[in-house]
Amino acid sequence: MSIKLIDIIAGARPNFMKIAPIITELEKEINNGVEIRFRLIHTGQHYDKKMSSDFFSQLGIPTPHFNLNSGSGSQAEQTSKIMIRYEEILLKEPSCLCIVVGDVTSTMACSIVAKKMNIKVAHVEAGLRSYDESMPEEINRIVTDSISDFFFTTSKNANKNLIKSGFKKSQIFFVGNTMIDTLNSQMKNSIKPYFWDKENLRINNYFVLTLHRPSNVDSEVHLSNILFEILKNTKDLKVIFPVHPRTLKKLTNIGLNNKNLILVEPQSYLEFIYLIKNAKAVITDSGGISEETTILNIPCLTLRNSTERPETCEIGTNILIGNDFNLLATSILRIFENKWKKGKKPMYWDGKASKRIVEHLLNDILNLKPTQ
Repeated sequence: MSIKLIDIIAGARPNFMKIAPIITELEKEINNGVEIRFRLIHTGQHYDKKMSSDFFSQLGIPTPHFNLNSGSGSQAEQTSKIMIRYEEILLKEPSCLCIVVGDVTSTMACSIVAKKMNIKVAHVEAGLRSYDESMPEEINRIVTDSISDFFFTTSKNANKNLIKSGFKKSQIFFVGNTMIDTLNSQMKNSIKPYFWDKENLRINNYFVLTLHRPSNVDSEVHLSNILFEILKNTKDLKVIFPVHPRTLKKLTNIGLNNKNLILVEPQSYLEFIYLIKNAKAVITDSGGISEETTILNIPCLTLRNSTERPETCEIGTNILIGNDFNLLATSILRIFENKWKKGKKPMYWDGKASKRIVEHLLNDILNLKPTQ
């Protein structure tokens, strides 16, 4: 029997935490004699050291077999570069399965290329829906799911979304959250950021802020209003803001000067985990961070009107703030009064999702068994 080849696609920061534990489990099976090999394909969507190579080294991800070097550019430019360069790889040696994760441009682009070349597609973190099609990630989710053959889901909500879309239960595997696999395994390795001592940070005595969505950062007026309201309500505590260079330019134009707003460069994974696990609370517009704060039992205020991860609100420590600055103020006050809700772990967010994924890959999708 010939060895089966699968591709694992990663392109942006959120992908790296999701693929790391899957690769670890695959390597265990390969070492046990399973007739399979994988190609790790880095699309280069995130190419900054803090956004890419630091993650690979810290999470023990092997050197990619290919780097598509898609770089920066518009949505269309990135998508086209990734599609053209991934197609070139498949034309030379097609795989039997393409595994894509999450909802970034790379996920959608590579799933389209694979499917058009009659290669099966498996989507990890499938079925998530915010029902906000103004978000590029929502379009990526819808397109990727619409052409995928197999779905690995993080929640029962995701299962329901896929069933509602007409997919068969036999295609859907409820496995849990690979992000939490990485969080659990790497917690002990978290690193104190270089600015911790300089800023005299202490546990439970600062806020962490992350903003990256166009709806929050593209308008200098709106961005200024968000920051003003946060700083007005966080009393005299420092607000640590790992800021993307693009957003930093906006902040420079705004000219906001507040001693409690600490702007730092994007952090590596292990530094960022250290920051959020020791924070009083996190204010963000990220979906993934609300998953991590749920497991860490850290209050999370999400500056969005919708979320594709409703379990972080229903079960976890997250609430949706949107643009409601009154709700922002009352929520921060509840944090100071120690009245925040206590979160619970959603089902299967137990650090074993990747093991379940690889078991389904071998037994239900590729029909492979370890050699005796």
